[in-house]
Parts: sequence; structure tokens; C-alpha cells
Amino acid sequence: MSTLNKGVAKVEVTLKWDPSRGDGPAHDLDIIAAVYPESDPYGDPVYLVHFDSRSPDGTITLNRDSRTGQGFGVDESMTLELNRLSPAYARVVVGIAIQQGGGRVTFGDVAGTGVAVKEGYRELFDDDFTAVRDATAATLVEFTREGASTWTYRRDVRGFDADPESFARLMGALQH
Repeated sequence: MSTLNKGVAKVEVTLKWDPSRGDGPAHDLDIIAAVYPESDPYGDPVYLVHFDSRSPDGTITLNRDSRTGQGFGVDESMTLELNRLSPAYARVVVGIAIQQGGGRVTFGDVAGTGVAVKEGYRELFDDDFTAVRDATAATLVEFTREGASTWTYRRDVRGFDADPESFARLMGALQH
């Protein structure tokens, strides 16, 4: 039986923030996507897509990567072509991590933050990280495969107190 739910097919995640002020180190926020196998959708990710990378099959690409937040509009952008992902993958979690090289920085320390998740011209949701202002990393959205070809999304803004490497291991874990 076929479903009437078209789901989502090709999604763009955009991130913006204002550059740090003063003499402190630049704020560097990064979009991270973790892809999980159908055989263990809450285990370890099969692969991660983050700064300077893309998925092995080209279905998830980081199009823009900023290390400072300088510029107009979007600072980082990632495209996820869920409709092209292999049936071997059942779940994709997308989050944001703040680089901690210059000392502890939380979302509350970074001015002008904003993230949007869109499919074409349709905005699925946006957020400004207010709810996770004390966190150093946060999940945003979870995409889950339903059936052979339908992907659904669920807004999932959760804060973590973790550096980017630790966050990449924790972001897709089953919530308790």
C-alpha cells in the first residue's frame, strides 16, 4: 500500500551568527549531520558531514563554511538530499556545535544566532537557540525514513555541554 505522505526530499539547513566583538577569539559555529544505519538507528553514526566534508555518496553537502560569522546573511549552509540516500540509512540528525578552541563559548555568548530548515521555498522551522542558550552544542532536527522512500522530519532542539567531537558521538543517542 502506498502512502499519501510525501515527506521531505531535499532540505537546506542555514546558519547565521554575528562576529565576536572585542579582542576575543572569533566565534566559529559548525553544522554537523550524522547518518545512522537502518540496522542500528540509535547506535554510532555511519558517517558525519561537517566542515570541509561531504557524504561519500554526495547526498549531503556543506555548501558554505564560515569560521568567523563575518559577511551578510547566511554564514553556513548544508544541503541534504534525503530522497537519494541509500535504503541502508534510516536516520539523519543535524546539529550545531561551537568550536571551543578559545575558551568556553555558549549560544548565549554568540550574538545574532539563527538557524532555518527549508525544503525549497517552504520553511519547515527556524530557531534562535534561546532555549539552549547555556549549551555549547545543540541538535536541531531529526529526519527518519518511513517505508522505502518517505522521509519525515521532527524538530528536536536539545542542548549539550560538549565540544564538537564529543557532541558528534552524543547527538544521535536515544533520549531517556
